Amino acid sequence: MDLYLLLIALVAAERFAELATARRNARWSLSRGAVEYGSGHYPAMVALHTALLAGCVAEPLLADRPFLPALGWPALALVIGAQGLRWWCIVTLGPRWNTRVLVVPGLPLVAAGPYRLLRHPNYVAVVVEGAALPLV
Repeated sequence: MDLYLLLIALVAAERFAELATARRNARWSLSRGAVEYGSGHYPAMVALHTALLAGCVAEPLLADRPFLPALGWPALALVIGAQGLRWWCIVTLGPRWNTRVLVVPGLPLVAAGPYRLLRHPNYVAVVVEGAALPLV
């Protein structure tokens, strides 16, 4: 269980790194006239991500859940893959990546990296991680 809690701590640290990146990128986008869409749901998304991590810590401690290798190892592979996809998105979008939906008028859609294959690959990463992380 100690390794699982370390995994959750690493994911939480990664979230803080994402928030720092998003804050910096938001300044870049807003200085170029970005328009934000869907700002009303942002607090709920932050609460959902926080609850996911808190639940991942609480469940094995409170319910004494064991690690099930047949489920845990494939789930861990999905979590690692989701993190890789998320950072591929961040690197591909550069200063345009954000946790908020900020659109800078006049900039073309990105069609490089994972965006060649999927319209919203970051959302795919979020969904896969949200489903797989509790199963590790």
